[in-house]
Amino acid sequence: PNRSARIALLHYADGEKRYIIAPEGIKQGDRIETGANADIKPGNNLPLRNIPTGTVVHAIELRPLGGAKIARSAGAAVQLVAKDGAYAQLRMPSGEIRNVDARCRATVGEVGNSDHANIQLGKAGRARWMGKRPITRGESMNPVDHP
Repeated sequence: PNRSARIALLHYADGEKRYIIAPEGIKQGDRIETGANADIKPGNNLPLRNIPTGTVVHAIELRPLGGAKIARSAGAAVQLVAKDGAYAQLRMPSGEIRNVDARCRATVGEVGNSDHANIQLGKAGRARWMGKRPITRGESMNPVDHP
């Protein structure tokens, strides 16, 4: 959420405001629900045990009420492969199958801004604005300057 994913500001019925990682396909004015009985639609947040197998999710907790830790960058998505007892099996973006407590919460859908990886900086100066320093090849240095 700090670099590549966009965020969305939610206005709760009691007047409270909070930010979430913006999922793909939501727009201003959409109603987003949180809770065990929420519908299965993008942006809604509910426990893994209440999400159907095969659903794509993001912003997944590793421990119940521990805060989202997995799949938070732009375009990230994890598939809920199976549920067995107290655990849910997730297929990570790397292909790894991981067991997570089924009480952990996840947000339905994939993270928005999936085109982030396709953005070209265009010039060295734009990379410098982002704090990326130039990298000089060892073979272009004098022997004394390279280990």
